[in-house]
Amino acid sequence: MSGYRKLGRDSAHRKAMLRNLVTDLLREGRITTTETRAKEARRMAEKMITLGKKNTLHTRRQALGYVLSEDVVTRLFEKIAPAYEGREGGYTRILKLGPRRGDGAEEVFLELVDYQKI
Repeated sequence: MSGYRKLGRDSAHRKAMLRNLVTDLLREGRITTTETRAKEARRMAEKMITLGKKNTLHTRRQALGYVLSEDVVTRLFEKIAPAYEGREGGYTRILKLGPRRGDGAEEVFLELVDYQKI
């Protein structure tokens, strides 16, 4: 196995979709998506929060290279990352909602742990 899911898209579309999902998750705190997309987006969201915890100029520029909005990066470094300072990982959770009505795909909430407090 190569270590990632292709999600039925070519590489450029997949990367853009995951960047959008991570940006929306960091902006909103909770998003609804399919289970396989959530599992892939969780990997990158956890990496972005870890960058935010280091809080250097280099990590801020790395986050700006991935996250689509400068406002979201500011929120990541000033609000989200400090809230998880004592946590070693596991910043997100996946809650299953059931099958989607149209095609039966398993839908989930992908949310930040304690997202109401942030």
